[in-house]
Amino acid sequence: MSDDEAHVHHAIDYVEITVTDLDRAKAFYAAAFGWQFRDYGPDYAGIRWLDGDGGVGGLAVGAAPAVGGSSGVTVLLWSGDLDATVAAVESAGGTVVETPYAFPGGRRFFFHDPDGNRLGVWASS
Repeated sequence: MSDDEAHVHHAIDYVEITVTDLDRAKAFYAAAFGWQFRDYGPDYAGIRWLDGDGGVGGLAVGAAPAVGGSSGVTVLLWSGDLDATVAAVESAGGTVVETPYAFPGGRRFFFHDPDGNRLGVWASS
């Protein structure tokens, strides 16, 4: 099975949690839930599956979430065709707020749904 076959088109696939102190956050989640991490530089750590293979999310250094505002959690969907998904989001009434861009795992974009919720979609290429 290829890496792409491990993902489900348009399913929730990855969750990023914004943190202000990466080392503190890693220590907390490791102690509280037994999570393990793979570091991708000083501002990002991938959250590994509990069996140690693959990833289910990440801790990303950023501004503290505003009280009553954003939760600091980013939900990412996976797409087998990122450009078609951009078109589908726009056609359905969503607003693309970050056009597709490259990142170490592939490409992704972010959008707001009609209620203003921010979600992202990624693809491995």
